[in-house]
Amino acid sequence: MAQEQDKKKSSLVRPIILGLVLVVGGFFGYKQISFVFTHETTDNAQVETQITPVLPRVSGYVKSITVNDYDTVKAGELVAELDDAELQAQLQAAQAEYAQAAVDIINAKASLNNAEVSLNVNKGNIDISDVKKAQALEEYNRNKSLYAAEAITKKQLDDSKFAYETAVKSLDNTHNDLGSAQSRIAVLQSAVKRAEATMAVKQAAIDQIKLKLTYTKIFSPQAGKIGKKNVSEGQFVQAGTPLFAIVNDTTFWVVANFKESQIASLTEGKQVDLRVDAYPDLKLTGTVASLSDATGARFALLPPDNSSGNFVKVTQRVPVKIWINEVAKYKALLRAGLSVYVVATK
Repeated sequence: MAQEQDKKKSSLVRPIILGLVLVVGGFFGYKQISFVFTHETTDNAQVETQITPVLPRVSGYVKSITVNDYDTVKAGELVAELDDAELQAQLQAAQAEYAQAAVDIINAKASLNNAEVSLNVNKGNIDISDVKKAQALEEYNRNKSLYAAEAITKKQLDDSKFAYETAVKSLDNTHNDLGSAQSRIAVLQSAVKRAEATMAVKQAAIDQIKLKLTYTKIFSPQAGKIGKKNVSEGQFVQAGTPLFAIVNDTTFWVVANFKESQIASLTEGKQVDLRVDAYPDLKLTGTVASLSDATGARFALLPPDNSSGNFVKVTQRVPVKIWINEVAKYKALLRAGLSVYVVATK
């Protein structure tokens, strides 16, 4: 009897367990199927932030580096300095050339002043020559009358005529001298302007070198954390060579690459759930900021050419930018590049 009762009990337990398994499995299966039909998900997502490279604007040898890998820096903080000895020497040479240009201007202005004085003398000589000409003409005319009256000799008439002709030539010469002096003044005025332009060029060269000297001190363009340094002290760097990068550690967002068949329900302002792989127990929420106007393939170095004969349709992905809600609370945990699982309701 006891054995028969045990067999009956065991025969009842198995169906019950099987039924419970089916119920539980059905419940979780229903939840999973319901979740799939009511949510859009992707694990093709990463945490992003602003990463700014630190680049020198002039070439030179690295004199000092004031930061180490992964240090925290403030915006405008001195992070590196280049040797400026060569630029200082160039500055001294440029300043000497500027001083020489200043002397050249003084000389040019002095020559112009002398020419202007000579011009005034020439104008005075013209007045004197004009008076002498009038006097000689009057003397010649008087002598002609006297000669006609046989009051003077032929030689005296000839002398007065010669004196008059000499006065005419002298007046012509003074006019020529005046024209020459005026031309010389124009040349010297151009020389003054050329000297002033040269001085301006020298000043511009000085300003440029001074500007380059400021570039030998390299400051942090933004607040954040230093990445890995790519340079060491004493190394020669070219202008534009990345020294290291600064990672903005205050602003983070997520870029999720959803399939093109999933973006219909993703609109700006939509709330989504975020799960960071590095912190499985951390529950974050986000807000859809914007959707890219092009698929990720459009930004590839070699985008696919769908016009080729061997076309194979591939589901495209669209980048979606998602702001992390209350990011200030989690910024100490977040790192650029961390993988994220994104869940959005349809």
